[in-house]
Formats: sequence, structure tokens, C-alpha cells
Amino acid sequence: MASMERKHEICSPFIQRRNPLRKTSAEIVNEARQSLRVQSTRRPFTPRDGHRQLFGKSSVRADRDNRPPSTFSLHAQNFDAPDSRPGSGTRLSPLDHKPTFPVVCDAEDPFKAFPKPPADPLEVKRGLPGARARLFRAGSLTMLPPVEGHIDVKERSNPGPGQKQSSKGLPSTDHKPGPHRTASESRITQPGVDSGVRPTECGAGRRTGLGNGDNTTNTEGDAELVVWNNMIAPVLQQLESVAAGSSEGSLDRLCDLCDGLHGALAGADMLGRRCKRRSGVLRTLFRLIDLNSARLNLHIAKLCLALCVSGNNLLNICKLIFQISRSESNDILFQNNSIIDSFLGVLSNEDVSSSGEALLYCVGTLKFLSGNSAILRLLLDKNCVGVAQKLIQRLCKAEDTNFTIAGHILVQLTATLRNLADHPDSRPLFISFSILSELCLVLRYHYKDPDICTNISRIYSKLSSYSECRLALAQTPNCYQLFLELLSKHHQKQDLVVRLLFTLGNLTAKSDEARLQLFQCEGCMDTLLQLYDTYQCRDGLSHLHPRKGLASLSEPQAPSVSVQEDEDVLVKLVRVLANMCIHQAVGPALATNTTCIQLLLETLELRSVQESEELLVNVAATINNLSFYQEESSVLRHSQLTMANLMLKLVLSSSMDAVLEATRVYGNLTQSKDVRDFIMQNKVHQFVVTLLDSKSTEMCFSACGVLTNLALDPPNRVSLSAEGAAAKLVDCLRDFGPGDWQLAGQVCQALWNMTGGSEKLLESQERQSLLEILTPYLEEEEALKWIENEDMRDFHKACWEIEFLPVAQKLMKILQAEVRTA
Repeated sequence: MASMERKHEICSPFIQRRNPLRKTSAEIVNEARQSLRVQSTRRPFTPRDGHRQLFGKSSVRADRDNRPPSTFSLHAQNFDAPDSRPGSGTRLSPLDHKPTFPVVCDAEDPFKAFPKPPADPLEVKRGLPGARARLFRAGSLTMLPPVEGHIDVKERSNPGPGQKQSSKGLPSTDHKPGPHRTASESRITQPGVDSGVRPTECGAGRRTGLGNGDNTTNTEGDAELVVWNNMIAPVLQQLESVAAGSSEGSLDRLCDLCDGLHGALAGADMLGRRCKRRSGVLRTLFRLIDLNSARLNLHIAKLCLALCVSGNNLLNICKLIFQISRSESNDILFQNNSIIDSFLGVLSNEDVSSSGEALLYCVGTLKFLSGNSAILRLLLDKNCVGVAQKLIQRLCKAEDTNFTIAGHILVQLTATLRNLADHPDSRPLFISFSILSELCLVLRYHYKDPDICTNISRIYSKLSSYSECRLALAQTPNCYQLFLELLSKHHQKQDLVVRLLFTLGNLTAKSDEARLQLFQCEGCMDTLLQLYDTYQCRDGLSHLHPRKGLASLSEPQAPSVSVQEDEDVLVKLVRVLANMCIHQAVGPALATNTTCIQLLLETLELRSVQESEELLVNVAATINNLSFYQEESSVLRHSQLTMANLMLKLVLSSSMDAVLEATRVYGNLTQSKDVRDFIMQNKVHQFVVTLLDSKSTEMCFSACGVLTNLALDPPNRVSLSAEGAAAKLVDCLRDFGPGDWQLAGQVCQALWNMTGGSEKLLESQERQSLLEILTPYLEEEEALKWIENEDMRDFHKACWEIEFLPVAQKLMKILQAEVRTA
């Protein structure tokens, strides 16, 4: 059965038909004649978080001890100076043998020196001159001297036991000499300093002499040293110098220097981990973080990510970026900085198992920034949707040990996608990257996580309003069954339930196949009706008792929420029922479902139009659709008088939408003689006649339908004539006929029934006016002469031929007979 809603705009001569495809006359009229209509409703409102937090107040993670924090403080000391140094700080045991060491390599890394015999532990304990506290504070950034560009190294070969090796340390910004290594350090080789120097290598162009005559390494080292001395080291010195001062404009100067350093490293192909003196660069950058400038810290973070920091440093850099993004006033900094490209790269390349927490803060930053419309456009241009898709796939493959952190990341990622879904340009990307299907996969893996499920439901509720997204979602296998399972699992979470129901209502609004697929899912009606029963508000009505026979979804019972929130769920749920019953196989099944009918009638009884207008309009529309099926087993067929009585509150309300839906219901119910008698006894027909004065073609059409049925009974014709129904019908034909031939046909049918096949009940003035109107209407050329658009002409011609012409010709015959006898 066709499901197109008959609207005024379809028949209006001033608005072209939206569908550019040509349809046959039979198809057009078949659509226009359907009394079953889909229901629409507003999308649930999602308020934005007033505070930028990793997890909002409504999150189930809000009270968990193991959730990552949204607030923290970062300082230079939080970073590991040599990026690859183990974080334990454990001292290594002395080696039993005496390895052969190369000549001192201070030119490569001024922080390295020859290993020396261990000092007397008592001397270290007493704090003798030269003892280094770094033995007890491994990795402490504050104990490291600054970097110097040009280094003069004096080497001594074969130093004797206890003999010190001199090395010119790097001066700090206050020109104090750097600390010297003591004999206590000579038995330990510092583990894995990030500069890339190995024990068998020697800086300043000196080879260790492997004897193969290959000078490649030597040449590369010379070239890098030249670049370092001429380009990199001077910039690092300037950074140290400017940071030590407090002159105006120093912040701008530091930002420019960071950019210059970035460019110099990139030009020398020394980004990533290729730079042997990388740890020295990082030390200088980390010290600048204590200046506490958001703009400078973004430059630092971008450079650190370009140098491929890892481990604790990567986590802290991601935290640093996250911290900056928490303030909306800093959004402009992200627009003027390519840092977005950097952390999109982190999301693309880092592994969940080793860098899960860093990824979490990285995606949390995206969530905050995507709330800014300008940055939102930027994220789409930088392929954020594609990056998100790849990350989703990796997160869904996370091992059990990483499942918790994967869940935390997905909360941020789905919230980001929720923001991206607001932009119209995102919809093609969501489809091309199969995001809607990927999110269904996430739901299957994390169906127990309310935060993830709620975020995804928000995405679906936004995108399912668009036909291309509905199609993509409907083609996802078992999506209907998945939604029903989530509704059952999280029935207490109102914001999740209302959005899933809204999505199902959108899917079933235009697709007959979707209506049947949803209905055929296991437990479909049980789940929907149990939800209906749960959210049916009965508080404060002592004369009503909760119905029995509906099992609760699960224990404990759903918490009490506001009546408005309960009602929003019912609005969306009833809409799903209204759309489902349009299907020829589903409609009769729902019409025979006693529980379904009882719930609908109970809602009509419990609610007032003033407080629950949208809900009652949807309930009336559902009842109207169900009343279309008049099988013997239909529950509505045996409850017609009850429904007719409940519709009175809608007809007598001030809501025109409620009046319209109630009139449509009466149009179906008045096929019953009992209902017709009820209407006449309660003088409802008087109100229906006044509806003919409406300027709405929909209202007039529905009123004509009721009058057509009422006029089947001869006693009613006299009462209708006494109310002036015939004159109003003639006026309706004159005003709306050429623009709506279906309405014109219904008016003629009502007039035909009122006359009983005779003109006797028409006044002479009414007969004369009717002749004048019908004469040109019965001529095709005259009736359709004002229609220029070809598509619209086909539509109107089909309605004119099938809906209007047959009944108008019958009516014309009795009028002409009266003229001839006169």
C-alpha cells in the first residue's frame, strides 16, 4: 500500500510536484487517495555541554575511579629528558668485564662522557664535590644543562684509574658552568639516550675505525654537524636566551623561533627520529612549557609531534594540547596552527595497546574543537571522518586488556562524529566511509556502554532525517534487531531510548520494506509495547490502576523521570507504531493486538490536549491508520464507540492539528451506524459543518468525508441541511475545486448523498450556483487551462478524471433534470 501523505502542497496549483520523475495517472491517484499517513515529529534536542570535560556529568563514568582525568597540571619536570629512557629510574648493576669504549664523544652529545670507576658509596652519601644527584633522579629535566652549539672537546686517551676526563660543559643562561661527571658514573652507560648515538659511534666526524674504508657514515655525520652548528644550535641558544628574559614581545619571538626551528629541522631532513641530537632539542622545548603560554605550547607540541616523541612524552604532549583546547577562547589558536594535522597523524599511526591514553586525550581535543563551526569545517577538509573510520576499526579489534581504554576513546570519538554530523557536507563523507555501518559494529562490541550507545544514537537521530543516510543505515545487516536489543538493554536511559525510537520512526516513514523488517524482528512488538507501558505516565490518577499482563523489561524498574521526558519517548514510540501499520501485513496484526489498542486508548484518556498536544495527535493518527483495517478480528472494530467518545476532547480543543486528526478518525469510524448515531446525538455534526469554512483543504477534505458518511442515513440529511451544510459544500467547491480535484470530488459525493439521488433537499439558489460551477468544471480544457507545468498537469488531470468527473457527472444529471422539468 502506498504511504505518501496527502498534503495541501501536492494539489496546490502554485507549488510544483517535488518528484521530478514522471508517474502514471493511476500511480498519482493511488497515492493521493490513501487515508494512511506517516507521522513526523521533532528531532530530540541535544544541549551542548557548558563545560569542556572528557566525560560529562551525565556520563556513567562520572563516578568511576579509573576514568582518565579532565583536569591536571603539566610542567617541564613531567617530561622525560631523553625521550627513550625507561621511566623506572632503576640503577643498573656494574658490568663484570671491562668493555672497550671509544674516544669521548662530547661533540655529539655534551651530556655523555666516558664511564668511570664507581666512587666510594660513602662519598656519594656524604655529598662530596662532584657527586651527581642524577644518580637518584634519573630523567629529571631540571638537572640537565642547556644546549650549546659549538663545542671544543679535549680528549685524553687511556685515562688511568680514578683519573678524571675533562669536558667543557654547556653554559646555562646565567653562564654558570655545567656539572662534571664523577668517577661514580664511569661504570654505567646511560640507557638509550634519544640522540641516536651508540657506544661504537663517535661525534665530530671521528670514525671508530671498523677497517672497511667506508666513509659514508663519516660524511653524513660531518654534514649533520655542519647543519647543527650553523642552523639548529643557534636557534636553540636564542630560545634559551629569549626565554630567560622578560622583554615585551618575547612570546611572539619564541613562537617565531619555534617555527624557525621546525623549518630548519624539516629542511635538513632531521624531523622524526633521524636527528642524532634530538634529545637536546626536546630538552630545550620542554623547558619552555613552564612559561605557561597556550600559543607557545601549541608551537612546542607541534614540533614535538614532528619529532615523533613517544611513551610518556607523547602522552604529556597530547595532554598539553587537550588542556589548551578546554578553553573556547583558544579555539582561534588551532585555526591558525597546523597542529590539527599533527594529532590527526597521531590518531592514524599510534597503536591502541601502547598509546591508548595519548589517543584518548587526542580524540578528546577533537571533541572540543568540533563544537566550533569554523574548526568543524576545517576538520572535514582534513579528512577527519576518514581518520575516524580507521580508528574505529582498530578500536573494535582491541584486545580484552585494552577494552576499557578503547571504550574511553570511543566515547570521545563518537561525540566528535556527533558534532561533525551537524554539518551538511559531512553526510556524503559519512556514507562514503561507511560510518553508519561501522557504528553499528561499535554498538555490537560495546552494547553495555551507555555513553557510547547514547552518542551513536544521537548521530543516527541526526542523519536518519536524510534519505541517503536512511538508505545506508537500512542496508546495514540486522540494524533493526540491534536497535531493539539496545532499547531493551537500556530502557531506563531516556535520552538513548528517545533517539533510537526517533531513528526507527525515520526509517519506517518512507520505506514499506523497513516497516515489515522491523515488525518481523524477534521480540519487536513485545519490546515496543513494554517500553510503552513503562513510560505511560499514570501518576496522580487514583481511579486508574496499572494494567496487568505486561512483564517488566528487567529489574530494577526504570527510575522516575519528568512527565515531559516520558511523553517525548511516547511521542516517538507512537510514531513508530503509526508508520509500521501502514504496511498491509503489519496493519491488520496491530489492529488485532489488544495490548496495543489498550495503551493507545489509555493515553487518550490520561492526557489533555493542552499539555500533550503532539502525543495525542500522534495517537489519533495511529488509531486512524489502524481503523482502516475493518477485519472481524480487529480490536478497534469492537471499541468504536469508546474511540468516538475519546475523540470528542480533540474535536473540541483549540488545537487545529488535534481537530484535523480527530476528524480523520471520525471519517473512518462513521462507516459504522452506531458511531453515526453517536455523532448526531452529541451534535458533533454541527461542529463538522463549521469546519467547511476552514481555509485548509485538508480540514475541508476530512469534514467532507464525515458528512458523506453521515448523509447515508435519511434522517441525518434533514439535520445537515438545517445546519446549512449544502451551501457550505457549494462554497467549498467553488473556492478549492480547480486546485484540488480530489477535494472537489469528495464535495460532490457529499452533495450526492445529501440529495439522496434527488435534488429535493437543495434550495433553488444552491442548485443554480452548483450548475454554474459544474458546467466549466466538466470541460477538460476549461478545468485544466491554467496548469502550465507538465508534471502538475498530469497529476491534476488524473485526479480530475478519476476522483471528480464520475461523481460530478451524476450530480449534474439530476440538476439538469430539474431544469428540464421546470
